[in-house]
Amino acid sequence: MKLKSMVHSLIAALLFAALSTITAQSVSPILNKPVIDKIDPPNWWSDLPSPMLLIHGEHLSGARVSVAGKNVSVENTQVSQNGHWVFVWLRSAHAAPQTLHITASTADGSAQANFELQQRRPATAGFQGFSSADVMYLIMTDRFADGDTSNDEAAEERAKIRGWHGGDFKGIEQHLDYLQSLGITTVWTTPVYRNIPSPQSYHGYSATDMYAVDPHFGTLADYQRLASALHQRGMKIVLDTVPNHVGPANPWVKDSPLPDWFHGTAENHTVAKTDFQSIPDPHSSWRERRDITEGWFANALPDLNEENPLVAKYLIQNAIWWIETAGLDGLRIDTFPYVNRAFWQQFHAQLRALYPKLTTVGEVFNSDSTITSYFAGGVEHDGIDTGLYTPFDFPIYFTLRSVLVHQEPMTKFEDILRQDRLYPHPERLVTFLGNHDTMRFLSESGATPAELKMAFALLATLRGMPQIYSGDEIAMQGGADPDNRRNFPGGFADGQQSAFASATRTAEQQQMFDWVHMLLRVRSEHPVLQSGQQQDVLDEDSTAFAYVRAGDVSHGCDGKERVLVAANNADQPRTITLNIADTALAGCSILHALAGSNETPQVHDHVVELHLGPKQVAVYAAS
Repeated sequence: MKLKSMVHSLIAALLFAALSTITAQSVSPILNKPVIDKIDPPNWWSDLPSPMLLIHGEHLSGARVSVAGKNVSVENTQVSQNGHWVFVWLRSAHAAPQTLHITASTADGSAQANFELQQRRPATAGFQGFSSADVMYLIMTDRFADGDTSNDEAAEERAKIRGWHGGDFKGIEQHLDYLQSLGITTVWTTPVYRNIPSPQSYHGYSATDMYAVDPHFGTLADYQRLASALHQRGMKIVLDTVPNHVGPANPWVKDSPLPDWFHGTAENHTVAKTDFQSIPDPHSSWRERRDITEGWFANALPDLNEENPLVAKYLIQNAIWWIETAGLDGLRIDTFPYVNRAFWQQFHAQLRALYPKLTTVGEVFNSDSTITSYFAGGVEHDGIDTGLYTPFDFPIYFTLRSVLVHQEPMTKFEDILRQDRLYPHPERLVTFLGNHDTMRFLSESGATPAELKMAFALLATLRGMPQIYSGDEIAMQGGADPDNRRNFPGGFADGQQSAFASATRTAEQQQMFDWVHMLLRVRSEHPVLQSGQQQDVLDEDSTAFAYVRAGDVSHGCDGKERVLVAANNADQPRTITLNIADTALAGCSILHALAGSNETPQVHDHVVELHLGPKQVAVYAAS
């Protein structure tokens, strides 16, 4: 029996070994079979330049990639060392719209995926660009209005100051009447990229997928409907885009498509410097400039390496994809100075070739005009033109607050405005008195509603295009980030009385709303306030400032429109005396009040006297 048992055991062992060999031989190819689980971009369009695809999957080492489609072929491929990523250059520029079939094959099998080539949108479906004739309104999507509670987080998350509060695209769409009644023509939303699973990333600047909409905001279809709704009203949409960095939870951080996809790694990187003065300085060293363009923002956000041509192409295609997908009219570009100038030149050249009217505005967070102007397009520095349509006018932002709230002399306005000569197009500058990165105007120490009214009056009448941060028009308060990102009253089920309707606004909210509404109406009715030249006619007074807007300020009154703006920043009434001889007002005989005053000043011997109350701005039509 013992020998028989041993024989049975030996036979069993041999059978097990044979079966194991057979199983290994049959399963091994299945385990190593290529897998495709993501393609960036997820689709493309005929009549656009041929795309570079970034395919993600498993077991792609040595893969041969082919495409089945009419007039489409694969030009080149490049596979990452770990077999997770394949760059595929398609030739498709002359192909008709169709469904392509992409196959990645290895000795162990193949993987397939469909890829859509679509018909491009007509040129009338957006792509119009913004200009100084517009008024831009900044919306932080999560904090404006909750139009779809099905994508909300639990109440505990919504109660956190840095949590997801529930604002979404449907919430914005539901309040377009409010925006249009205020006088807004262009809506800028903070980034819509997918940010989860990053905690506290409600703001949208920590992308984990640059080709997906974050589900907290809704779906891609929801975003497209918002864009369409704006266009149907004759309004425009601007998307916040971030080619400088992604979020720390982005899959690339642990598994990069290329070894140098980022500047540095999570374990070994430099921190981004926020002082830009070494970039325009012709005498600075690379050591001084390096950490501006290669450091990780806030020591947390992985810095993309735009010097790598594949990274650059990926980012430019990403911008094109969003523009074409939603019919965008413009882009707001985050952290503009943190990216090298050569990339911006390439970026804008390609966008302009495809969308000639599309415009861009770049964030250059600095009070020095010699620095902000360095990044404006239309002029070469170091042999490179960034192509940027315009930067934000941060110098004016800082001046508005320092003069109106902190009582610095009004001559500071002229100090800033005389530096307009540094910009190729100062008339394009985007002026503002606050945004989502700054303390609310009314939360500045000592700020008053009267000073906020002055700020809005100057914003509506100075050269450039005004941008309003949602809530400032109803006198919202809020300290430094994140307190400056409070929920818009009435947009959420948080017990706040709605400020979207006049019947439920507080007296303070209504007063400020009416003032801003009136200013924007005056601006819309007088084209010289949108695109006219500016001439300062009182610029040596510490508590007063006055300027003229006209189509041509090189001569006096000629029957064409002229608008005079005068500001008294003193705490008491003032009579402002203007000698208008040899100015754009020369020959004008009467001033008609448009805003901020009821008087009708007369001109005598080239002199006009304006009687302004404390902290008052008045706007007059001159003839």
